[in-house]
Amino acid sequence: MHKIIYFLSASLFLLNTMACSNKKTTQNSDQATMDPISLYNQVDWSSTNVLADSEKANGWISLFDGKSGNGWHGYNQTGIPECWAIEDGSLTMNMEGGGENTQDLITNKAYKSFVLSLEYKMTKGANSGVLFQVKEDPRYTYAYETGPEFQVIDHESWPDPLEDVQINGSNYAMYPPMERPFKNIGEWNQLMLIVDGNDVTQLLNGVVVVKYTKYSDEWTKLRDSGKWSAYPDYAKYDEGHISLQNHGTKVWYRNIKIKELK
Repeated sequence: MHKIIYFLSASLFLLNTMACSNKKTTQNSDQATMDPISLYNQVDWSSTNVLADSEKANGWISLFDGKSGNGWHGYNQTGIPECWAIEDGSLTMNMEGGGENTQDLITNKAYKSFVLSLEYKMTKGANSGVLFQVKEDPRYTYAYETGPEFQVIDHESWPDPLEDVQINGSNYAMYPPMERPFKNIGEWNQLMLIVDGNDVTQLLNGVVVVKYTKYSDEWTKLRDSGKWSAYPDYAKYDEGHISLQNHGTKVWYRNIKIKELK
């Protein structure tokens, strides 16, 4: 009898140990999958507007086919605004002047938790941005009134002085980039944006440049004390469209891919 009890106890201990081990392995696997550099390395940056088999296997889909504006439309508009064009497999703008413009592009679909990757290059003095959690509503004139922005700008040639929270790679008017790995004007930069619930990570050319947690004490203080204090609905929405900003200067976007997170 004692031998049977001992055998059962040992078996239960072994099963419990194996279960814990499997749980830890699963947790470690999940953490590795969500590691920013691991996600960055999932992208086949060598292809242009084409998904590799490995990307498909990892859940990536293309948001731009290099030939049409399918899947996109103008903010608070129908169809693609005439100021946007497709050149050499890239989405770009036809406008000049550098002023604010209401004809931003947004995705037809809204997203909550996701990984976005794309490439961009700029002309001298260009200004644009990649926004997310954008609410499309006639109450708003600009996409940036609701959506946080991954800043895309040639700050070195911009005519006005800029703060660090306004330069290339920043979370515009909130967080400055921790590193400055941007490439020369006319060269393609690799941008990745990870939105995992309230945790946001921005990568530029394979380097983490911004990390923050939405609704944290630090984030709330920054939002309420700076530019966005005049925009009460800034970052109010946890799900929304992705937007490419038209700021009246020329920037090219290509290889736009997204992976939705569960």
